[in-house]
Amino acid sequence: MSITYNDFVIRFANVNGSGSASANGMFAKALFRMGIPVATRNIFPSNIQGLPTWFEVRVNERGYLGRREGVDIMVAMNAETYEEDVASVNPGGYLVYDNSKPLAREFRRSDINEIGIPISTLLLSEFQDPKQRGLFKNITYLGALAELLSIEFEVITSMVSTQYAGKDALIKPNIHALEIGRDYAREYLESPLPFQVRRADMLGDRIMIDGNTAAALGALYGGATVCAWYPITPSTSVAEAFERYANQLRIERDSGRRKFAIVQAEDELAAIGIVIGAAWNGARSFTATSGPGISLMSEFLGLAYFAEIPAVIFDIQRSGPSTGMPTRTQQSDLISAAYASHGDTKHVLLFPSTPRECFDFGADALDLADRLQTPVIVMSDLELGMNDNLSEALEWDDSRRYDRGKVLDAEDLENIQGWGRYVDLDGDGIGYRTYPGTHPEKGAFFTRGTSRDEFAAYTESPEAYEQNMQRLELKWQTASKLVPGAEIQEAGKRAGIIYFGTSALPMGEALDLLSDEGIQLDTMRLRAFPFGKEVFEFIESHEVLFVVDQNRDGQMRTLLINEGEIDPQKLISVRYYGGLSISADTIQHQVSGFFTQLKLPRLTEVKS
Repeated sequence: MSITYNDFVIRFANVNGSGSASANGMFAKALFRMGIPVATRNIFPSNIQGLPTWFEVRVNERGYLGRREGVDIMVAMNAETYEEDVASVNPGGYLVYDNSKPLAREFRRSDINEIGIPISTLLLSEFQDPKQRGLFKNITYLGALAELLSIEFEVITSMVSTQYAGKDALIKPNIHALEIGRDYAREYLESPLPFQVRRADMLGDRIMIDGNTAAALGALYGGATVCAWYPITPSTSVAEAFERYANQLRIERDSGRRKFAIVQAEDELAAIGIVIGAAWNGARSFTATSGPGISLMSEFLGLAYFAEIPAVIFDIQRSGPSTGMPTRTQQSDLISAAYASHGDTKHVLLFPSTPRECFDFGADALDLADRLQTPVIVMSDLELGMNDNLSEALEWDDSRRYDRGKVLDAEDLENIQGWGRYVDLDGDGIGYRTYPGTHPEKGAFFTRGTSRDEFAAYTESPEAYEQNMQRLELKWQTASKLVPGAEIQEAGKRAGIIYFGTSALPMGEALDLLSDEGIQLDTMRLRAFPFGKEVFEFIESHEVLFVVDQNRDGQMRTLLINEGEIDPQKLISVRYYGGLSISADTIQHQVSGFFTQLKLPRLTEVKS
């Protein structure tokens, strides 16, 4: 038997609300504790319980942790989705199911292997409580998988003990359910399978963390003291994590005083209003939302842009339009976020690709918002935000000082004659501001959303308005030099590929698949908008470029064309918008297809 170690995709098909999340999470974390690279994807419905849910784990020693098409092992525990689940198994793969009742003929496939475990029957005599039997089904198949895949049993049992610490009455029955599954597999099934795991040392100091938690920690370490939010999937856990960690780190030990504020607003418009008001008063503040929230916040985002008030928004993108698919992932808010509000409005966007970047950009966004006196939107998505991912350890430099930008204190005001809030003294488009109450007589100004002159006085003078808009455009050019630059890997290839955000997860594998076909590409990962000059230099130096978008309309391609006045024929869209994360197979297939269609030379043809 040919054995494949530490390289497979396993998917668990369950019913939402059945308690499966705990067992499935333990499966992934057990492999992590064995030093094996893993990535998880929780595919769940937008209701409380009863509908199908899937949990997928990618295991790969080479570090390919993006989504891959097809499943090697399917644990099918939801009768309603059998047809779909069986169809997704790769030829030669394995179907694990509860055969307490026979599998219907229409669900059988001759090209896959069936592993029936009578889980319901096994538990019937062991647990009297029907609710316990339902919950322990998930733990039982976890025990069987430990035997079938050679997972170290002690790792899983120690996780049970840790998870239920303080609830000792739950530890013993959970371990017993694990043993029931393991013992059945040991006695009645051919194990281990050709897909196996073995202890490795491939993680270094990497951790498993979801992007929303990392972003919340970044905001906390970055000095945020106010979080105003309205619950919306998939961003809610950003605010929840911020509150959890603020309760640990932002309470004075002696007095018990809370040095932070969490405000659940009545809607998203109110939430961003609170953020703007807090920032106007000098507090670092943020909100977290998703596409529908960005739509509702647009009016206030325009105010913050025009009145030049810092604000940070974490946009954890989901599928749209309208309500769309609230629990599916996309990169579909780019245009709406970049140009949110009416008129000539542009907003700084940051594109994290990893939990570590969610942390880093969470802090950097607060610095940029203060420095530029403008909203900054961190564009994460559900794939990154809500799934546990391998990540470089989060690190903070205690010597780092917050960049509060151009803020005048009382002493500055004493020494200044004729200060104007919107006067550009430094030629970077950014004026000097004050916090309310800085000085008893100086530094006061009206903050308004209507047109004004350099001294914040209301005017509808065409010349004053044009001058103000030109200064805001100059500030936009300044922003392009301050935001994180693009990551470029260039080796003189004629073609390149441009990607951002979670498209980075499958990109390494996609590039290797393309290389096997004789297609080699230079690469550029975009990390921010506005685009720096290196972005347009990269585009200029290539004959054709593929732009990877996880949306229907190729929104990043549109942004590049719009901002750089680029010939649209030069940028070829690679797109996926089905609500799952884009896979390496999808990127490879579309790029390869374009090479054939455009008759572009491949590496093997050039060499010959």
